[in-house]
Amino acid sequence: MKVERSDVVKKIKIGVCVMEKKVFSAPMEQILERLQAFGEFEIIYFGDKVILEEPIERWPICDCLISFYSTGYPLEKAEAYAALRKPFLVNKLELQYLLHDRRKVYECLEMHGIPVPRYAFVNREVPYQELDYFVEEDDFVEVHGNRFWKPFVEKPIDGDDHSIMIYYPSSAGGGMKELFRKVGNRSSEFHPEVRKVRREGSYIYEEFKPTGGTDVKVYTVGPEYAHAEARKSPVVDGVVMRNPDGKEVRYPVLLTPTEKQMARGVYNAFRQAVCGFDLLRSDGHSYVCDVNGWSFVKNSHKYYDDAACVLRKMFLDEKAPHLSSVIPPTLPWKLNESVQPSEGLTRQGSGIIGTFGQSEELRCVIAIIRHGDRTPKQKVKLKVTEEKLLNLMLKYNGGRPRSETKLKSAIQLQDLLDATRMLVPRTRQGRESDSETEDLEHAEKLRQVKAVLEEGGHFSGIYRKVQLKPLKWVKVARSNGEGEEERPVEALMVLKYGGVLTHAGRKQAEELGRYFRYNMYPGEGTGLLRLHSTFRHDLKIYSSDEGRVQMSAAAFAKGLLDLEGQLTPILVSLVSKDSSMLDGLENASTEMEEAKARLNKIITSCAKTVQNDDSSECPWMVDGTGLPSNASELLPKLMQLTKKVTEQVRLLAKDEDEELTDVIPPYDQAKALGKTNIDVDRIAAGLPCGSEGFLLMYARWKKLERDLYNERRLLFDVTQIPDVYDSCKYDLLHNAHLKLEGLDELFKVAQILADGVIPNEYGINPNQKLKIGSKIARRLLGKILIDLRNTREEAISVTDLKSNQDRLSSSKKAEKEDTEYKSKLYIKNDDMRRNSTASDVSMDQDDDDDKETQYRLDAQYAANVNTPERHVRTRLYFTSESHIHSLVNVLRYCDLDESLQGEDSLLCHNTLERLYKTKELDYMSYIVLRMFENTEVALEDPKRFRIEMTFSRGADLSPLENNDSEAASLHQEHILPIMGPERLQEVGSYLTLEKMEKMIRPFAMPAEDFPPPSIPVGFSGYFAKSALLERLRPLFTMWAAVVMPQGLL
Repeated sequence: MKVERSDVVKKIKIGVCVMEKKVFSAPMEQILERLQAFGEFEIIYFGDKVILEEPIERWPICDCLISFYSTGYPLEKAEAYAALRKPFLVNKLELQYLLHDRRKVYECLEMHGIPVPRYAFVNREVPYQELDYFVEEDDFVEVHGNRFWKPFVEKPIDGDDHSIMIYYPSSAGGGMKELFRKVGNRSSEFHPEVRKVRREGSYIYEEFKPTGGTDVKVYTVGPEYAHAEARKSPVVDGVVMRNPDGKEVRYPVLLTPTEKQMARGVYNAFRQAVCGFDLLRSDGHSYVCDVNGWSFVKNSHKYYDDAACVLRKMFLDEKAPHLSSVIPPTLPWKLNESVQPSEGLTRQGSGIIGTFGQSEELRCVIAIIRHGDRTPKQKVKLKVTEEKLLNLMLKYNGGRPRSETKLKSAIQLQDLLDATRMLVPRTRQGRESDSETEDLEHAEKLRQVKAVLEEGGHFSGIYRKVQLKPLKWVKVARSNGEGEEERPVEALMVLKYGGVLTHAGRKQAEELGRYFRYNMYPGEGTGLLRLHSTFRHDLKIYSSDEGRVQMSAAAFAKGLLDLEGQLTPILVSLVSKDSSMLDGLENASTEMEEAKARLNKIITSCAKTVQNDDSSECPWMVDGTGLPSNASELLPKLMQLTKKVTEQVRLLAKDEDEELTDVIPPYDQAKALGKTNIDVDRIAAGLPCGSEGFLLMYARWKKLERDLYNERRLLFDVTQIPDVYDSCKYDLLHNAHLKLEGLDELFKVAQILADGVIPNEYGINPNQKLKIGSKIARRLLGKILIDLRNTREEAISVTDLKSNQDRLSSSKKAEKEDTEYKSKLYIKNDDMRRNSTASDVSMDQDDDDDKETQYRLDAQYAANVNTPERHVRTRLYFTSESHIHSLVNVLRYCDLDESLQGEDSLLCHNTLERLYKTKELDYMSYIVLRMFENTEVALEDPKRFRIEMTFSRGADLSPLENNDSEAASLHQEHILPIMGPERLQEVGSYLTLEKMEKMIRPFAMPAEDFPPPSIPVGFSGYFAKSALLERLRPLFTMWAAVVMPQGLL
């Protein structure tokens, strides 16, 4: 249809009644210039002088009015003008008042059925007003009985106040992050010492929604158009990514059908045609957390085109419906439009865009990683009869005399500390008689409990927990005289502490993350940062429930993504806990006890029953392989040296100068969460490294001495060998300055024994290792297969869609395509809308990714990204030593299973030999599976997808090693280097995905046994995984025929 020419009709007058600062912004200028280029409109600029000084009667008369609030803008005056002249309003004026009050914004969103995070209002009439409905505790606030556990968000009710706080739980280290309007390259600051909420005003408290470190901004133009961009969330490290022009780096992403409905809902709720709002994607759902009012996308010529076309139609429909609003085949400004330069990041690694090769491209990186260097894990057990401790148990178990109590929160541990302080003797009395031995030991254990609880000056809760279990009860008269009740008279107190990630562990994890960034993504180099920032890198990080594992994951993420600042915000933003997959040995506890019993019998037997014939062809197939033949002879020496070290530490604890604490401030565990260097002051003062004092150091060694050998029964406990080795290695690395005589010799003996004991705890022979490994790692193995399968199906889907696209594009003339595209921009047929969204669906939103939030680059708007179709999936699983051993055992022994008889091993003979000679899978040891796609072979060819497996022994270097110059320098920082990756396959070998699945499937949890997925509303059923490919192929053909823009709802 021919467009009416502007010289035949009267032009529509568009009044721009906004502050000049907004008028001359680049997006506004770009869009208004495009509107004027149509030739149908006259743009009238009011200007600040007219708006602020002239009466409304003298304001220019217009047909359509662009008017919105900004600082200093007289909104009431604009309302009066609109009432007088009655122009068509792009954004309704009276509803703009709602945007200044976050309470009204949330109420309006809920009224229109738009999901928001769970929230509550705290309204104060005067600053610091005490409110009976508001309760604050260490790890939560409660508003009208509605409890918000940390992390939670605190927002001022004033919509123009951008000082937003996030408070973190003590289990993650505590502290607060303040978000604010960008200042330079900062958008937030972390304050580790702030733990109490603000009380000087009125606030909204809302549930913190983890989004994978990404924020989504949505920009609407009318009810039928929405454009979305993603950026790095300020909650991660607060560093703003900017391009060479100083603009914040953002990339367009695809909206789901549900999110498009939400965009239409925001328009209906606030009647703001041009509007921006913030979207949170979390756990498979989307939420609106803020509505900004008038907002334009910056630096997107495609968006400027779309916005101008949408506004043109809006104005014509309202003021000249007799004119055609069909977009002309050639947009009038196209001939003069400048080409956008390619954008590079200014931070490390910026601008380097690599390729994965001509035919083989990396599709997936899966890494299973052990945590970093930690303090020795400790446990104190003592029977208590003190009334204060028994009352404390009753206080926190609901007054049930036979129920145990677990104390973890700061308040609970503070109560325990207060009680313990009153019970610990003020001075240590010498041993006067044998009858007092038990009392003295009890007092020493109470003193140990007190010392542990006092570490750090406050409770971060991440590494201390106490259990109180009732052991004996008596009947006592009730306080009201009516009958009797039970009262506990004795309980078992179990204090678990230690196992904390050290400064060395944090540095190891961060360095390994940096190594991955540079080396695990071939062809990308430092361009991984760009791959990630442009949402072509789908990264998910999982961790077990242990604090040291979580912090290792956060430190690794910091190095991988070149983040800055403290670990707590990174942990909360990027790391997901999955204890069922990455924690615990319960499933294999029986088999492991059997293995340990057999191990104990082998080692303590005087007969040399272990036959380690290294000259045999397969020494790794022998029972008890790796155990030293003289193990029983080494045990007495181990015990003798342990006693020698323990006695030296006892003297240091006895002579410990308590006045040193006046000179050296207490070690603060929470502040140490982000440290990667030693505490020089403590070392110089002759104190143990980290938070451990001499008292706790002595308690650690004394317990080892006591548990290693039972003097009454004359029996060794070989399960204590790994703990002796652990303590030796820790003190050689971190406390070498204490110069403990005999520690190096003890380490050598303990290492020989531990190298044999630890691997055999996971099975004495290959079949037992396979059984235990499959039970421990069953769920993890299942998730790995799901990751690989999802990557394969996504790659196939993308290939099919691209093939259809190429076929369609070659069959059409370019001019005809442009005409069809423009003429159908506003078709509102629901079926076509649904077809248009088929290409928008992330192929990752399938049944098995279980709530994994997806962000996918929108190629239509990504003019400055050279390869928008490239997509790499990364899954990182941080866990403990048990899961690393289990996974390795399944990989090397899987062919022994009855169902796989006759199959070749996954690993070659040389690899099996190398693993046999690998004595330890130390801190930061890892296994990496990378999947490559060969795009030159047919989709159905098994060689289409290749798996490459590598592993690293981690920080497997003796602290006594002096030949390595790099290691020697690192020793001064108490750090051991991480060994580089080694191949698990022969060079040139080809492990297909099909073979990998076949060999692992018998030991993996089936996909159907995983918890039901959370499929976002709008995807349920229609985009079910099982029929994804079959449905997308015909849908794509229909979609491409219409070629609707992504922004259209």
